[in-house]
Amino acid sequence: LIGAEAALDWMLAGKPQAAARALELGAVDRVVAAGELRDSALNLLRLAASGEPSLAAHRAHKQQPLADTPETRERLAELQRQHAGKLDRHYPAPAAILNALVRHATLPLDEALQIEACTFAVLAKSDVARALIGLFLGDQLVRKKARAWSGKAAPVRRSAVLGAGIMGGGVAFQSASSGVPIVMKDIRGEALELGLKTASQLLDRQIDKGRLDAVGKQRVLENIQPALDYQDFAGVDLVVEAVVENPKVKAAVLAEVEDQVPADAVLTSNTSTISIDLLAQGLKRPESFCGMHFFNPVQLMQLVEVIRGSRSSEATIARTVAYASAMGKTPIVVGDCPGFLVNRVLFPYFNGFNRLLRDGVDFERIDRVMEAFGWPMGPAYLADVIGIDTMVHADRVLQEGFPERMGHDGEPIMDALLASGALGQKNGKGFYEYTQDASGRRSRQPAAAARALIAERVLERVEVSDEEIVDRLMIPLCLEAVRCLEDGIVETAEEIDMGLLLGIGFPRFRGGALRYLDTQGLAVFARKAEAHARHGGLYQLTDDFRARLAAGRGYF
Repeated sequence: LIGAEAALDWMLAGKPQAAARALELGAVDRVVAAGELRDSALNLLRLAASGEPSLAAHRAHKQQPLADTPETRERLAELQRQHAGKLDRHYPAPAAILNALVRHATLPLDEALQIEACTFAVLAKSDVARALIGLFLGDQLVRKKARAWSGKAAPVRRSAVLGAGIMGGGVAFQSASSGVPIVMKDIRGEALELGLKTASQLLDRQIDKGRLDAVGKQRVLENIQPALDYQDFAGVDLVVEAVVENPKVKAAVLAEVEDQVPADAVLTSNTSTISIDLLAQGLKRPESFCGMHFFNPVQLMQLVEVIRGSRSSEATIARTVAYASAMGKTPIVVGDCPGFLVNRVLFPYFNGFNRLLRDGVDFERIDRVMEAFGWPMGPAYLADVIGIDTMVHADRVLQEGFPERMGHDGEPIMDALLASGALGQKNGKGFYEYTQDASGRRSRQPAAAARALIAERVLERVEVSDEEIVDRLMIPLCLEAVRCLEDGIVETAEEIDMGLLLGIGFPRFRGGALRYLDTQGLAVFARKAEAHARHGGLYQLTDDFRARLAAGRGYF
C-alpha cells in the first residue's frame, strides 16, 4: 500500500500520522474538509457502485506481495540492518515487526497473515505485554478515581503559591498555563523576577516548538500575579506552600497565610517528606489542610501526590485533586507517613546503593547495571540530579521515621559527599563532575574526589555480580512498596505502580514494583530476599507477603 520503508517507519514508531502525509504515501484515497465529509463519502460510494474506481482491482493490488527478486531481498536486508541497531531490547514488539516484515513481504497473503498471527500471539502472552496492559488499566483506574474526587469538589478559580523558587515558579507556570490565575508570593523581589523569567523561558520553548504564539504567552504571563505581601489573597481558593523544606519554616508560613485567605480556602504544602499532621498542628483549620507534592521539574513530571492528613476533610482532598487535574497532572491520594509513597519506596533503593558502595562496588558500574535493567538513570546519577543536599535531608527524615529498616551502620556516603561540598548538578560536583560546552550541552565524568572519598569508607571489598547489584537495589524497593500497600498508604496495587512510573521513572516495560514481583513470581523473589536477609530489615519479607505466597496469590 505505501511501501516497505514507510510501512516499517509507521509500525515501529506507533505514532499518529498526519492526514496529508497519509495521502502523499497512498495510505488513504483522499482528504477532505470536515464539512465536506458526508458528501464526499456518498460521492465515493456512488462511484464504487458504478464500478469506477474498480474496488476489486484496488484490493488485488493491496494484497500483492513484493516481487521475490534479489533486489527486493537486498532492500529488505538493508532495512533490517538500518533498524536493528536502533531497537530497544526491552520491548520485543518492534523487533518482531521487523522480522515478520522481512519474512513475509514476498509471501502470498494467507501465508503472511499466518506469520503475523503467530507473531502477535507470542507477543500478546509476553511479560512486557502484560506489564504494559497493566499500566494502561492502572492509568484508567487512577484517572477514574481522580474524576470521582473532582466531581464532588468546589472549583479552584484562583490559587496562590508561596515561594518563587524552582518549585514555586514551576507551580505558578503550570497553573497559569492551565487557565487558573495564580498569585506568586515571595519575600524577595529578585526571587519573583526569577520566577517570572523562568515562566517566560518555559513559554518561549513552547513557542519554539510551535505549540504557542506570542499572544498565548502573554495571556499565560498575565495569569501570574507576583506579590510581596498578602494583599491579593482575599479571593484565593487554594494555596500551595512551596518554601524551604524545613518544618518550622513551613509551619510558620502556613499559620501566617491561614489568616489571609477565606475560611473555605484550602491550604496545601508541597513538602516531599515532612508529616502533614506535624505541619497541621499550628493551624486553626487543620481539616482544610493537606499535602500537594509536585515533582521536579513541575512542567515535565506528571504525578502529584495528594497527601491526606488524619484531619484532612473529604472536601479538602477533593478540591486539591480537582486542582491538580485542572493543571493537567495525574493526582494520586496517599496517606501521611515519612516520604509518603514515592520517596518512601525510593529511598530503600538508595539505602541498598549505599551498602553496595561500602562493599567496594564502583558507582559508575552500578549506574550502568541499573540503566541496563531499564531505569532512565542509575542511582549515582539520579542522586546528582536530585541534589546531594536534598537526598541527605530526605534520607534523614526516613531514617527517623523507620529507624529499624532505614537506619545506617556508620556515616552514609552521601552525607560524607555533602560534607565535602558536593551538591551534585547544582554545583557541578557529586558522584560525577559536570561541565558545559559552548552550546550549553552538559557532560559528566566520574568524579575522582568522589571515588577517593568512597574508597576511604569501604568496609570490605566484596565480589558482586550484576544480578546481585540489581537484587540488592530492587528487593528493598519492592518490599517497601509491599509495606505501603499493607499500611494503607494507597488503596490499590495499581496506584503504587502508577505512582512509581510517573514519579521516578520506574521501567515501563516492567510495569511497576508490584507487577515486577508478580512477573518473576513471589516464590522466586522470596528466595532472593532470603539470600540477602543479612543486609538488614529492608530485605525482610512481611507476614502478608508470606501469606500471599502460601496462598498462591499475587498482587494483580
